[in-house]
Amino acid sequence: MRIRTFAMDRDYAAVVDLWRNAGEGIRLSPSDEAEEIRKKLERDADLFLVAEEGDKVVGAVLGGFDGRRGLVYHLAVDENHRRSGCGRGLMEELERRLRGRGCLKAYLLVTRDNDEAIAFYEKVGWEIMDLHVMGKPIG
Repeated sequence: MRIRTFAMDRDYAAVVDLWRNAGEGIRLSPSDEAEEIRKKLERDADLFLVAEEGDKVVGAVLGGFDGRRGLVYHLAVDENHRRSGCGRGLMEELERRLRGRGCLKAYLLVTRDNDEAIAFYEKVGWEIMDLHVMGKPIG
């Protein structure tokens, strides 16, 4: 397995397919459309990573950094590659890149009923925070 930076033309269709088939934990939105991902890549393309085996994308993580905090948007691993170190490898590389940008703390969102994801993130050092998440569409 090889981890590398996402390439829009080469990887977008495969990553969206991976996200769609990852299970209930990833909820796609208009922000995941190609035009929006292109805008995201203008800011911090190096924080969008894919894991590939041969030339097949088997995992992906989309991260971001706003100059103060990091954020993990989507982590997905193909069902046949789970528990193989793929997710851990993607997260370790994303965290390494965030540290390289001077990021001191990062956040991620997990739905309360996604026990598998919660267990994974706790295993790789993330902690549940007692916060309310609020959102509002503004576009």
